[in-house]
Amino acid sequence: MDGNGRWAVAQGKPRVAGHSRGVDAVRATLQACGERGVEFLTLFVFSSENWRRPPDEVSMLMKLFVFALQREIDRLIELGVRVRVVGGREQFDPELRRLITDSENRTAQNQKLQLTICADYGGRWDIVQAASMAANAQLASGANRVELSDSEIEPYLALSFAPEPDLLIRTGGERRISNFLLYQLAYTELYFCDVLWPQFDSVELDLAFKWYATRQRRFGHTGEQLERASIADVAQPG
Repeated sequence: MDGNGRWAVAQGKPRVAGHSRGVDAVRATLQACGERGVEFLTLFVFSSENWRRPPDEVSMLMKLFVFALQREIDRLIELGVRVRVVGGREQFDPELRRLITDSENRTAQNQKLQLTICADYGGRWDIVQAASMAANAQLASGANRVELSDSEIEPYLALSFAPEPDLLIRTGGERRISNFLLYQLAYTELYFCDVLWPQFDSVELDLAFKWYATRQRRFGHTGEQLERASIADVAQPG
């Protein structure tokens, strides 16, 4: 979701206008994903590093977050969308924390699409907090020393309820993941496009899906191994 500020500047508008237009792009993308059968959608709306932005911009972003939750919650319920917000919430004001909890509770039974909003989130933070909680759990169980593996850490990750992403889409022309889901993106296909987020629409989404369809996901295997396995599956009787 990169490029809101640059879009606004190019239009001769204040940066907050770009963030407001970005909410419209979220709404359109959410609907397009639902229509295409996407079951999990994760949005990186505010990183732990974004607190470094000018105070006026951060304040407006928080107000926009409140406004968006208030305005969109009924529509999300109608669409069967379950909302989760992951990341640190300590720096959010009480009203925003209340709205987040209310949105999560009101959509908890929805199953059509799982929407995760990463706010005050960072991939490094996620790994550190998960490892810390896993270590504390081992010590609490009476272990003399801590020995961590994937299976011990993963239940404590912020998105432990979701599968690892198949596809990451980053708008705005940047070619990096910027501290987003560092653990979970190990085998994710990374798609970068130059379009700014306020301009992202269903056409751009379909272009990303079309590109993804050309990828061969090997997970450590060779292409020849996958081709042989595919042929064997086709030849399997029944």
